[in-house]
Parts: sequence; C-alpha cells; structure tokens
Amino acid sequence: MTTGSTITGLVAEMRAAAVAGPPDEVMAVFSREQAELAASGVPAGVAAAGSEIWDAHLLDVDGSPTTLYASTGGGAAVLVFYRGIWCPYCNIALSAYQRHLLPRLAERGIGLVAISPQRPDGSLSMQQKHDLSFTVVSDPGNVIARGLGILTHPSDGAREAQRELGLDLTAVNADGTVALPMPTVVVLDAGRKVRWIDVHPDYSTRSEPQQILEAVDHLGL
Repeated sequence: MTTGSTITGLVAEMRAAAVAGPPDEVMAVFSREQAELAASGVPAGVAAAGSEIWDAHLLDVDGSPTTLYASTGGGAAVLVFYRGIWCPYCNIALSAYQRHLLPRLAERGIGLVAISPQRPDGSLSMQQKHDLSFTVVSDPGNVIARGLGILTHPSDGAREAQRELGLDLTAVNADGTVALPMPTVVVLDAGRKVRWIDVHPDYSTRSEPQQILEAVDHLGL
C-alpha cells in the first residue's frame, strides 16, 4: 500500500486539507485530548489473548436484535470497535477496511464486523455512506467494549468542543451516555477466543489493514 492509501497517510491528508474546518481553538482541544490519551497508553485490564468473548446482544442496522456470534457467522472474525459516524477518523478507517482489508479477509474465509455504541440509524448511515459490505452493528451500553477493558469517556473540554460542533453524544449513543470504545481491532478464532488485540487510546490512530492481515496470517487462521 502507498502512503496515501494507509490510514495514517489518509489522516495526514485530511489534516492538511482542513483549512476550512472547525476553528483552531476547537481543534486544539481535540489535539490536547489525543496527546493526553496517547501519553496515558493502553489501560490496565485490557483483555488478553486467550480471553473468550461472550455472545452479547446487539442491534443490526435496521434496529433488529442480533448477537455477536450471529454477526461473526460462527467462524473466525475480525472485530473493529469504532466511535461513530460523527468521528472523521472512524470514517477513514472503515472506508480503508472496505477497500484494503475485506477482500483479503474474504479470501481467507474470515468475517469482518464493525461495532459502535451509536444508534442503529447511525450504523446504517455509516454503512451507506461508505458502501460497506461487511456487518455493522450497534452495541448499546458498550457491553463488549466494557468487557474488553477498552471503554473511555471524553474529557469535559472535548465534550464542550463537541457541542460547539453540534455533536451531543447522549443523542447519538444508543444508551444515551457519552461512553466510547477506544478504537480497537480484535481477531477472534472460531471458538470466540481473542487471539490478537490492538488498542489505540489516541483515537486519531488506527490498526492498518496490512498489520491486521499479518496478525491473521501469523495466527494461521
């Protein structure tokens, strides 16, 4: 992949083109939050390889009940935890996974599932916006993220900056809270055990498609 087709490269391009974006003082709040999250690092208690993920109740893009196991199709799968359609970094990442990850996972017989705490209409919008052909589901209350130890909350300053941009997390999250998952990729085997987990406390960074594929191949899935 060229630099421009990596998530890191695409994020850099987005930032370079953001001259007409939100006011500098608002963006400075998010930059400080990202730096603080990066400095804090991966939280203690994150699920380790070998942990089993339970069959949590989820909602599909139509708002119908489903489960994690039904979403993964019973085989090995890659789970992508993202914040919501309102997050520009999430949009870049999921679009990149559609183009550069999904076809190669399909060749290996491995599923791809994206999970966020947003309401199903947000999941549907995300799927339609990027023409995603993999499964996109809502996890009301961040049940799976909490169990994996990757749950976080925006700082007070970030919440105020979000409101200035017209974003109210209590309105977009399915359970009316502001809790969010740290962007994370989990590789599950057919026995629903975590075989690899990559957590990004700084939400402006993500697991690259090639990195995920290398992990899958190393595990022999």
